[in-house]
Amino acid sequence: MKNIYIVLISLVFVACGNSEKTEEDTAISTSEITLTQQQFDSEQMQLGTVAEQAFDETVKVSGMIDVPSHNKSTVSTFVGGYITNTPLLIGDKVKKGQFLVSLENTEYVEIQQQYLEVAEQLSYLKSEFERQKTLYEEKISSQKSYLQAESTYKSALAHYNGLRKKLQMMHINPTSVEQGAITSTISLYAPIDGYVTKVHVSNGTYVSAADPILELIDTDHIHLELFVFEKDILNVKEGQPIRFRIPEASDQSFNAEVHLVGTVIDDKTRRVTVHGHIDDEHTGFIVGMFAEADILIEKTNRYALPKEAVIEVDDDFFVLVLKEKTDGAFHFEKVKVTIGKQTETYMEVIGAEGLKDKQLLVKGTYMLLTEGEGGHGH
Repeated sequence: MKNIYIVLISLVFVACGNSEKTEEDTAISTSEITLTQQQFDSEQMQLGTVAEQAFDETVKVSGMIDVPSHNKSTVSTFVGGYITNTPLLIGDKVKKGQFLVSLENTEYVEIQQQYLEVAEQLSYLKSEFERQKTLYEEKISSQKSYLQAESTYKSALAHYNGLRKKLQMMHINPTSVEQGAITSTISLYAPIDGYVTKVHVSNGTYVSAADPILELIDTDHIHLELFVFEKDILNVKEGQPIRFRIPEASDQSFNAEVHLVGTVIDDKTRRVTVHGHIDDEHTGFIVGMFAEADILIEKTNRYALPKEAVIEVDDDFFVLVLKEKTDGAFHFEKVKVTIGKQTETYMEVIGAEGLKDKQLLVKGTYMLLTEGEGGHGH
């Protein structure tokens, strides 16, 4: 087949018996190839026809692996202090309510002292208010004395309740404080189940109120956060399948589905955020991974051939069309074609009308380029 190899690789566009054809969508005949029956059988070649195949119409997008905002948590303190204990490292798994970090500050002691003082005063002020109320109702005391006692009591009660709430937010038990157990240390606990993703402090660090100390992420509901350009967004609907890849980590493709389509276009990028739910069987993703995805917007039928039926030479594509079959040989005409969409197994042949009723070599064409035996090119 050395002579076939020369015909296919060192191609000059001169037709056998025809210098030029009328231009059609199916292109130009450039050569003829003859294969013996023995060659055809030994290479397990097969004939076939152009047929309709379903091709996906997709929107190509990019995005990242992410989690919903309620699955992320930044741990901070309501009252500043010095870090005294940080037992966790990045990657540690925590449960909701688990101890995370402790802080120390003399201000915590002062708040508890204020609470105790107000609590002690409150008992007296309440008794005085009730006494003045009784005297006023019996017209023994003036309304002014009654209203003043009421105001003083309610003001102290508000201060007491405020300090009590502040202690609870600091995870200090007010009842223990009332019993005389005053502490200079407070502890912070995990607000959600998840993993430690950032640690901003070390022992001895001073943190102010609202400074980030740790960051937690619950990965139970990892999803795709995709960014669709304005020109494509009207084609994207909830429920459409998504096929995505993590190009930096794997060649494998994964399945997802459009769950929510954003309603606002970003002024700078002119893109809309689309939220995709990943199939449950896919695990092992890490938040922040870059993703490339195809959103399937519809399926269309197009004329196509198996990929093995199409020969590529120097960026051009050819098929072998059966011209004649004799007792001992197959006579093929080599025809240049234009390729459109592709799947893993099929190639669309654009303008395939002229090939629909033809028999083509659909299996074994690769051997014509790689093997050096049999066949005759003209």
